[in-house]
Amino acid sequence: MNASDDAQQDPVEPGIGAAPEQPPQFSPYHHPAAGWGAAASVTKVLVGERELLDGPRAILRMNHENGGFDCPGCAWPDDLKGLHLDICENGIKHVTWEMTRKRVDRAFFAAHTVTELMEWSDFALEDQGRLTEPMVYDAATDHYVPISWPDAFALVGRTLRELDDPNQAAYYTSGRLGNEATFLYQLMARELGTNNLPDCSNMCHEASGRALTASIGTGKGTADLKDWEATDALFIMGVNAASNAPRMLTALAEAYRRGAQIVHVNPLVEAAATRTIVPHELVDMALFKATRTSTLNLQVRIGGDMALLRGMAKALLEQAPADPKALDLQFIERHTTGFEKYRAVCEADSWEEIERQSGLSRRDILRAARVYREADRSIISWCLGVTQHEHGVDTVREIVNLLLLRGNLGREGAGPSPVRGHSNVQGNRSCGIDHRPGAAFLDRLAEVCRIDPPREHGKDTVNTIKAMHDGSIKVFIGMGGNFALAAPDTPYTYAGLRSCELTVHVSTKLNRSHIVHGRQALILPCLGRTEKDQQRGGLQNTSVEDSMSMVHLSRGMKRPGSPQLLSEPAIIAGMARAALPDSATPWEWYVEDYDRIRDTMAEVLDGFEDFNRRVRLPLGFRIRQPARELVFLTPSGRAEFSCAPLPDVVPAPGTLALGTMRSHDQWNTTIYSDNDRYRGIKNLRTLVFLNREDMRERGIGEFDPVDVTSTARDGSTRSLHGYLAVPYDIPRGCAAGYMPEMNVLCAIGDYSTQSDQPIMKHLKVTVERAG
Repeated sequence: MNASDDAQQDPVEPGIGAAPEQPPQFSPYHHPAAGWGAAASVTKVLVGERELLDGPRAILRMNHENGGFDCPGCAWPDDLKGLHLDICENGIKHVTWEMTRKRVDRAFFAAHTVTELMEWSDFALEDQGRLTEPMVYDAATDHYVPISWPDAFALVGRTLRELDDPNQAAYYTSGRLGNEATFLYQLMARELGTNNLPDCSNMCHEASGRALTASIGTGKGTADLKDWEATDALFIMGVNAASNAPRMLTALAEAYRRGAQIVHVNPLVEAAATRTIVPHELVDMALFKATRTSTLNLQVRIGGDMALLRGMAKALLEQAPADPKALDLQFIERHTTGFEKYRAVCEADSWEEIERQSGLSRRDILRAARVYREADRSIISWCLGVTQHEHGVDTVREIVNLLLLRGNLGREGAGPSPVRGHSNVQGNRSCGIDHRPGAAFLDRLAEVCRIDPPREHGKDTVNTIKAMHDGSIKVFIGMGGNFALAAPDTPYTYAGLRSCELTVHVSTKLNRSHIVHGRQALILPCLGRTEKDQQRGGLQNTSVEDSMSMVHLSRGMKRPGSPQLLSEPAIIAGMARAALPDSATPWEWYVEDYDRIRDTMAEVLDGFEDFNRRVRLPLGFRIRQPARELVFLTPSGRAEFSCAPLPDVVPAPGTLALGTMRSHDQWNTTIYSDNDRYRGIKNLRTLVFLNREDMRERGIGEFDPVDVTSTARDGSTRSLHGYLAVPYDIPRGCAAGYMPEMNVLCAIGDYSTQSDQPIMKHLKVTVERAG
């Protein structure tokens, strides 16, 4: 069951989990999310990692403001009530995976060539444990060999200084990077003369930021956790909360108990959209008492979300003449522009077309509209199921349109609420990681830091890969993450990385990106979120921003896994000083005490004023959102209705729309096993979920091997051979499978023209029985 790319000469096997020891199994999951299943999984993880003492200690310190560390997993906000167990199964997996006692040291690298490691599964690579010292690739022996920190920094600095153009380097950021390191990283890149700052947001919520900025003048959601606790209706779109933001289950259960309506919109009915037993609710655990987490589930076709939203808006507009409360006309008149044009667009869209594009009946759309109409306050929340499409920006703007119709903005219990996936991915953007920086930010950066930052836009993720491929980017530096597997068009990305003169990866564990490297390559090991960060000024805190704009401190609790590990700010400062030997920026002084970095950030970053004091308040502070106060930083000074036409998302005859997703036993590209408990899968990742009627039409039975072929915009094809078909409750014409294995199907040119995001949730594929 190997993955290959028919359009490329370099076949690859994208990341897979541990080799299954048993035959694949599938049995639909009918149990509550979390509960005893999660408890059993956590216990297994703690035993397997031999962390029966430090593991529970870490669990009790995770997501706590007083000396605790922030979970390095998802970006869901910390509990406002100070719960002692504000944790989840995936967070504990993530922490114990980082706290492992296993080590990848010089003896390991001496025993294995890079060519040999290329054949290992991604599970096997990461399962070797924590990196312990800096390593450099030796082409003569095909091994990584030790290098001192000063020599590693010198190599980076020399290579950057010798570039013909500073734009020949790219500086990638994963969401794991703390705010202080983020600020230093972008400062280094801009002092060197480039805005080439691609980040993981380019692949996940870029559409959200662009849409919200266009509609309401801010790139973030306006709702916070207090709003979730006060709302009358929650609409959860394109989110698999039980795996991607498991602590959301607590909010959903509490909302249901107080009588809120909860509507889940997703092609698959995920476990989080049914019932849950919240593990820290001990009485419910003891009694096996589950709480519902939804009042309505709508299975839209892949890409059909915008048509559903348009249908709900059309219903409100049709009801308005007889029902004055269907629309908030006073809000619309005072705070918006473009309403009459939007009304005309809704009137022009027929119910027949709305039904066809959404894959839902008019009756179901009206049920959703009724929930929205009867709620005094509504929140609409979404994730990658909405954004990773060609029309992702238009869909998010349609979400705002619907909210504006009933004045669900600027008041408690209402507003847009995107769910960020990775801890601090939103903080990265807030603290300067942006390949399209605004003039006001650059002006303040120039004034405070006394540099001359470049003004032209840099390259995002997709264009960075293209530039590596054609040789116009020669140096790639990655702060965290696993770029080789997270990016689209896996063979194309591999070739781009291998074309670089130098690749540098700052990481905690071995991964595929270290094995797919440039002609020169460095692995620079850093402290994990759980580890103590001792600098000259004492133990340091770092700050992170959650999905709802709360900024708070995180402090590690464990002794570092190796005495040679450096913090991310220290590594960035070391590279910066080597590349900018005459720089007036006090890199070393900053690293001595992170309060100094925060003082500078307070002068540069809007919303971070008085940073050091406010971040030490209980639960930290919330970055102000002008739109929450009905201040709209748009050209019109008002919230702006969007009038985009409905896209045609119905697959052509014989084709399917395929969306990639994570399994439950996975976090981003880190795969813990070949199981997916909430979808009833055991011992299998190389699969494709299909509608039973679509299988019958193609003569495909359960676990039959199939070939999955995508067709790119340029007409080229990419195929995965021998994947196993699994019948699933998914709309006709739709299919789903796991990333990163299926990233190979997304061509580098298949990205949204609205957001430049790879369209990993809407690939055009054919599925046929393997010959």
